[in-house]
Amino acid sequence: MMLLALAIAPGFAISLFIYAMDKYDREPIGLLLKCFLLGMVCVVLPLVIQALGLQIGLRENTGTFLGTAVFAYGVVGLSEELAKFLVLRFYAYPKKAFNEPLDGIVYSVMIGMGFATLENIAYVAQFGFRTGVARMFLSVPAHATFAVLMGYYAGLAKFIPQKTDALLLRGLLIAVFFHGSFDFFLFLGNNIFLLGASLITLYIAGKLSLKAIRKNKAHSKELYEQRYFEEEG
Repeated sequence: MMLLALAIAPGFAISLFIYAMDKYDREPIGLLLKCFLLGMVCVVLPLVIQALGLQIGLRENTGTFLGTAVFAYGVVGLSEELAKFLVLRFYAYPKKAFNEPLDGIVYSVMIGMGFATLENIAYVAQFGFRTGVARMFLSVPAHATFAVLMGYYAGLAKFIPQKTDALLLRGLLIAVFFHGSFDFFLFLGNNIFLLGASLITLYIAGKLSLKAIRKNKAHSKELYEQRYFEEEG
């Protein structure tokens, strides 16, 4: 029971933080829960893609930089971020409640935390307490930063219709890049320098995520002050 709580707690904590931050026109709880659950369900797609990758010889550490990079970016990073993106783009994005720039981040993080929580449960069940503690401070926050960056561009896309496709694609690719980079250094080997490189990647993604949140909060505040949400209602 303690291991299950350890696996679930980080994703729920980050989800609650993001929900509390959305103070101008909060999203329906039911819709957020559905996004979280769909984030869990969409784990199936990367599992299938990664299994196919393993069958053709792609794995975490192939002994070459190129092979490891292909697996980190093209298999793991792309498959996991694409799965989350599909839920964001085709489920959350068209909803009427998605009506302010910050909503892109809110929905994206809910999806990402659903994904990370199920992944966390599997890892903690298999590897135990130490893995749960490590992932609490590394992998789950990493998934959150990838989600924020993707959601930032989804929020912009909603309000810049002439650039919708380009912005959505940019969000996906940036998430894939940081996800792939984070995993790439970890896949290369177990030493302090590679771990440091992975942590630097996470730090940069975190800094960009905080900047993205501030920007989208400012845009949402402007809409609130212009009584946009009252007019919409």
